[in-house]
Amino acid sequence: TSRYIGSMVGDVHRTLLYGGVFGYPADSKNANGKLRLLYEAAPMSYLIEQAGGKSTTGMARIMDLPPKDVHQRVPLMMGGSDEIEELEEFYEKLADDELKASQAARKTVKLATASADATTTVAMMAISSEKKVKGIKSPVFAETCDQTGITLSRFMLEVARANPELVELESVFASVQTACKTISKLVKRSAIDGMTGYAGGGGSINVQGEEQKKLDVITNDVLKRALKFTGRMGVIASEEEDAPVNVENKLDESYESDVLVEEGGKYISVFDPLDGSSNIDAGIPVGTIFGIYDDSDDDCVLPDDFFEEGADMSEAMQQCLRSTLKPGNSLVAAGYALYSSATHFVFTLGDGVNGFTLDESIGEFILTHPNIKVPPRGKIYSINEANRDNWDEPTKAWIDSLAKGTNRGGSAYTSRYIGSMVGDVHRTLLYGGVFGYPADSKNVNGKLRLLYEAAPMSYLIEQAGGKSTTGMARIMDLPPKDVHQRVPLMMGGSDEIEELEEFYTN
Repeated sequence: TSRYIGSMVGDVHRTLLYGGVFGYPADSKNANGKLRLLYEAAPMSYLIEQAGGKSTTGMARIMDLPPKDVHQRVPLMMGGSDEIEELEEFYEKLADDELKASQAARKTVKLATASADATTTVAMMAISSEKKVKGIKSPVFAETCDQTGITLSRFMLEVARANPELVELESVFASVQTACKTISKLVKRSAIDGMTGYAGGGGSINVQGEEQKKLDVITNDVLKRALKFTGRMGVIASEEEDAPVNVENKLDESYESDVLVEEGGKYISVFDPLDGSSNIDAGIPVGTIFGIYDDSDDDCVLPDDFFEEGADMSEAMQQCLRSTLKPGNSLVAAGYALYSSATHFVFTLGDGVNGFTLDESIGEFILTHPNIKVPPRGKIYSINEANRDNWDEPTKAWIDSLAKGTNRGGSAYTSRYIGSMVGDVHRTLLYGGVFGYPADSKNVNGKLRLLYEAAPMSYLIEQAGGKSTTGMARIMDLPPKDVHQRVPLMMGGSDEIEELEEFYTN
């Protein structure tokens, strides 16, 4: 599979811990490579070799190269010994005397261009909805404190003053931000406090068949408790729960019990407590995704076997399930927390997108990115290109147009892919470009979950001026059929996504 952060330290750190390869080969634009031999390639190659790996230009061992100047650049590929030896064999088979004397890396570009002509069947949903999210009155800040700026607490206080109908959201956001601060601390101390690795020593599997990390379980509990204590939640739904959970249930009881929507609960919350948790042990950015819906339906009870395949769905059950399974265009609020070099909290209430950064010295999120906007066209595409041969033809053609500069914008894009949705979408919001996880022949319905990943993130992207689609349908219009339903997803600048939709239409 493909991962590329675009930070050599981050990519090499993951390679050291998880194996695989990292590289920045020469190409037609950078005939001598991009990385500096003296203070990038050589030190990192020393680390890789001391860990039992290898590092090469393809023709020569990096550690044997004497720099000609301080800032000399070289092609670089490093990783497991078997993998690098196989690369060197490719060079040996293709090389002749003239090729060895020139920039061999240019040839590798040609090696990478072969692709299969596989046809992929993609399950797309084209469902429309006339319901639109009602905007709110923007908060007004007559004055601010020079030392703290605008805190998230102050921001939500002013939102409640300007929009009395949203006053209960203030306590909800107070609890969510506290939970995210707690998770930030847990993530930063996970290696020190022994919270890396798999829950129960391995073998703990969530409803989607994914092995749970220790922090998956812990962070899920942190968010559940925080939301329960608000007194404003009727139901929560999480990646780590089999079914929607009534927050009035005792937290130490099994959540395989009936799902109850309480009359007193005003909101429904959906979340992925630790997106990208497979990266956690390598120190790669991870995050929390959340969405909040109005809970306006009547009380209802679902039996234990409701979510079992083939279970009978009566009209009463269908009415009850609508309490949780709502399309993204019914969202009241959505956001995420990113745990990286800093902890960021980004959200929308239907009136634009605002980003806050945690000031650990005072324990408050401070407004640092007001009114975030995604440009119509950017310069980065973020997608797992290791799955390319399994994509459908419109997706292949679209990504090719971005990579080669044959898109309507006329500029070639660069590739970055962290493998953590929050990290990749955060970069897309700030820098522009596109992010996606399309359907393919292995995942015909896509990989990302509609209810608590695709819909909340699509709400953010649209509120920032971008678009989000399956290729055939707007993500925000899709009503989930079940809590953990997956969908194809591509999001980013409006021009870029419209161009993708044209590939599908044509």
